[in-house]
Amino acid sequence: MQCCGIRFQEYLSFHSKVAYKLLVEQTNHRFEAVPQQILKKKKYTAKAATDSSMAAVAGKRPTVTHVIFDMDGLLLDTEKFYTEVQEIILARFNKTFEWSLKAKMMGMKAIEAARVFVEETGISGSLSAEDFLVEREAMLQKLFPTSELMPGASRLIQHLHAKGIPICLATGSHKRHFELKTQRHGELFKLMHHIVLGDDPEVKKGKPAPDVFLAAARRFEGGPIDSQKCLVFEDAPAGARAAKNAGMYVVMVPDPRLDSSHHAIADQVLSTLLDFNPSEWGLPPFENAESNHAS
Repeated sequence: MQCCGIRFQEYLSFHSKVAYKLLVEQTNHRFEAVPQQILKKKKYTAKAATDSSMAAVAGKRPTVTHVIFDMDGLLLDTEKFYTEVQEIILARFNKTFEWSLKAKMMGMKAIEAARVFVEETGISGSLSAEDFLVEREAMLQKLFPTSELMPGASRLIQHLHAKGIPICLATGSHKRHFELKTQRHGELFKLMHHIVLGDDPEVKKGKPAPDVFLAAARRFEGGPIDSQKCLVFEDAPAGARAAKNAGMYVVMVPDPRLDSSHHAIADQVLSTLLDFNPSEWGLPPFENAESNHAS
């Protein structure tokens, strides 16, 4: 059996099993045939294959030039509001709000998430998706203005802006909700080059469709920016899939209650934004004072 110009047995004898495993994961290829699109891009030699897998072992990552942020659950601690309100609504039907359902809804447009909610909880016969949104809206409008920043959000945004890295926001939130959620944090969000909201005319489909991230890439100066130069920060499975569907790299900062099976799609998974090391992605490193700042 041939692998990248050398025999499979020779590959294993020359390289570690760890490198082989990483190469399989990176290429989704088990050495039965090298995809033609790879052959066209470059001569895929044993050395190239080894360099690729060894780079992964060494923790090297691609160099990016532009950063796109999600908002809910990533920059702002707002997901708890949705959970609280939806638990209240379901209690009326003697039902509980499961985290597996929340994982499906996170990042979606409101009406899409509402349809999933009423169908999967079995209340669609008593409460339509539209009525659910009306009932939920009244409670959320009181909670959104109290939104707090997530750990590390302010530090990272201010750092990237100060270093001249183009940054933007791409969120499923509609304008009316965005304004309520950011009331206390207006100065920070003004640092974004631009903001793409869920009710933007260019966003035809919500996450996991790539629309919002592709629109974000188009609006940077000199856009559209090459997707491979964009790094997306997300907390939700649907958002992470949307970023990958747009051809972008994604750092996922998930809620610890989210099943780890949802992590696989991300290029990097962090506990909080405080754990992000910009230099790993070719971005300017934090100064010592910034590294010790926990906000």
